[in-house]
Amino acid sequence: MSKKRVFSGVQPSGSLHIGNYIGAIRNWVEDQDQFENIFCVVDQHAITVDYDPDELRANTREVVGLYLACGLDPDKSTLFVQSHIPEHTELAWLLNCLTPMGWLERMTQFKEKSGDQRERVSAGLFIYPALMAADILLYQTHQVPVGDDQKQHVELTRDIAERFNRHFGDVFVVPQPLIREVGARVMGLDDPTRKMSKSIEGQHHSIGLLDDPKKVRKTIMRAVTDSQTEIVFDAQRPGVFNLLTIYQTLSGQGREEIEAQFAGKGYGDLKGAVADQVLATLEPIQARYREVTEDPAYIDGLLEQSAAKLRPIVDGTMDRVRRAMGHR
Repeated sequence: MSKKRVFSGVQPSGSLHIGNYIGAIRNWVEDQDQFENIFCVVDQHAITVDYDPDELRANTREVVGLYLACGLDPDKSTLFVQSHIPEHTELAWLLNCLTPMGWLERMTQFKEKSGDQRERVSAGLFIYPALMAADILLYQTHQVPVGDDQKQHVELTRDIAERFNRHFGDVFVVPQPLIREVGARVMGLDDPTRKMSKSIEGQHHSIGLLDDPKKVRKTIMRAVTDSQTEIVFDAQRPGVFNLLTIYQTLSGQGREEIEAQFAGKGYGDLKGAVADQVLATLEPIQARYREVTEDPAYIDGLLEQSAAKLRPIVDGTMDRVRRAMGHR
């Protein structure tokens, strides 16, 4: 039996952080042998808000380098850049013409990102869930590994695929979200009630995968906790829960074992242990990143090969879509 195909991606809107690693990339690496893997740098999603073109180019290459440094193997996973395959935007337009505005208005991320500027933000910010659906459906994806906050986007993709199939025949695979129970959502260290994000500014908000070790330790030691003393997994105590979740996912230990380890100890002990674990994780990633980015031609060649490898899937899907919609 052939392997199920998975697709996911990360925006190059800033440097990747430990939340991206724990919630997504680490799991992609672990599951490489289980699935047929397609992982993208979704650079076209990054232009829905103000951006600098030079930074976008640099960040895009950095994300590819970090994909490789974190353990994604080009022999097992296809890594590519969204804008290198223009059919993403062609399919997005076709899906936009089929997607009711009411579906897009319900998307929580648009509400969060637009805030009180809804009349001024770009139309792209409003309709980008259709581009996300196109990213997934273009590759006839079976499963989409996402964090729990992205589940709504996969549900919208399913709705769009089902609506398309009802109107035009069975063209698309209807994908399923693939969500890990542990570490699916890492929170900000300065505000553990908000998800760790590349777009949130703050000196001690996140831990970048390429951050200096001294900065990493300082950020963790300054992490927000609470006034209690017992170190246990309690979701009602978000600061401590977040630190314990990071430690659990990176150490591989169970909750009971971790709680026993920190019984009778203080928050300084917890933060020190978390810092040690994070630094032990980042050291080989940073070393590998320096290796894979030393020769720019390596990444250029890899991306060119990936786009060519995906061409048969892309052409096959788009031929069926165009014929079904009366364009051929």
